[in-house]
Amino acid sequence: MRMAVAVLATLMTLGLVTFGVVVAQKATHPISVTAAGAPVSSSQNTVAAAEAENAPLHLTEETKAAAPFVPTVVAQNNKTAVAPANPAPTLAPKSVAACNNPDALGLSRVIEIDTTGGPAFGTEHFKQYDFLRDKEVALTFDDGPWPGNTPMVLKALQDNCTKATFFEIGEHATWRPDLAKQLAAAGMTIGSHTWSHKDLAKNPYAKDIEQAKQEIEMGVSAVHMAVGGPTAPFFRFPDLQQPRDLMLYLGTRNIAIFSTDIDTFDFKLRRPEDVVKSAMTKLAKNGKGILLMHDFQHATAEAMPELLRQLKAGGYKIVHMVPKEPVTTLAEYDDMVRARDKYSISNNARSESSIIKTISE
Repeated sequence: MRMAVAVLATLMTLGLVTFGVVVAQKATHPISVTAAGAPVSSSQNTVAAAEAENAPLHLTEETKAAAPFVPTVVAQNNKTAVAPANPAPTLAPKSVAACNNPDALGLSRVIEIDTTGGPAFGTEHFKQYDFLRDKEVALTFDDGPWPGNTPMVLKALQDNCTKATFFEIGEHATWRPDLAKQLAAAGMTIGSHTWSHKDLAKNPYAKDIEQAKQEIEMGVSAVHMAVGGPTAPFFRFPDLQQPRDLMLYLGTRNIAIFSTDIDTFDFKLRRPEDVVKSAMTKLAKNGKGILLMHDFQHATAEAMPELLRQLKAGGYKIVHMVPKEPVTTLAEYDDMVRARDKYSISNNARSESSIIKTISE
């Protein structure tokens, strides 16, 4: 009898020791993840294991670089919050990315513009800031985004590993926010070009500065809302008509004003070869410049591959303009843009990709 009690006591002691070792191991060795994404623990589901063991989820530096997202543990309930698959757009990159296409035009340099006080650029009207070197070109496009044309322009730019600045009409951006988002996701700089492309030097805007400000600010708000993320405090007046009072107003908003160095007048041209000829002839004469085109124009969209090829052949270098800080919209004009969409209801708040999937094709 005494022997049985002794054996039982020994077994209980060993069990307690073993339990203590296990507990200690769990306390000092939280779950980690390998570079391939598999947990070091024997569990098949890292997140479930972390929750079950009340242990934080740790990723190595190697895993952080390889993983599509880094899970974040919420302390209150120890549940894991997964970052969105499509993160919000950011401002255009401030560095020149590597290009794997030796035949591409590429990108020469990126310049950052501090828009404090609303500086103005484009030697057609403003002479103070001439920042381009000989043979440098800044590509800019107005009046988009537009179905068919804007994607063609974007593809030509991406095929050539280069970047441009797009001055979008607010109303157009609200019609096709998907196109605005594509440009932003591709690292293009997105500025604004008023709400509906009104000439602000003419009445009723010339005699009513509040109405003119509304046309500007609704454009800023609409483009920002369409992109769904930060946009540039870059603005171009329609028809390059730049009333002094409105220029001073943009200065108070820290929004830079862009005229141009070279206007291709592509909106008057119907053949892509004429667009190419206009741009290259004027560049040869000027030697460099901010080049004004329109992704609204189909001939321009068709001309882009050949124009970029000729720019490279001519020894021109592309400069990309980016802002130091993003634009700040004003709430009252955000509300005005929302009010224009009478069918904007909570039923349509989810993204299209979360609602619609192709299941057979």
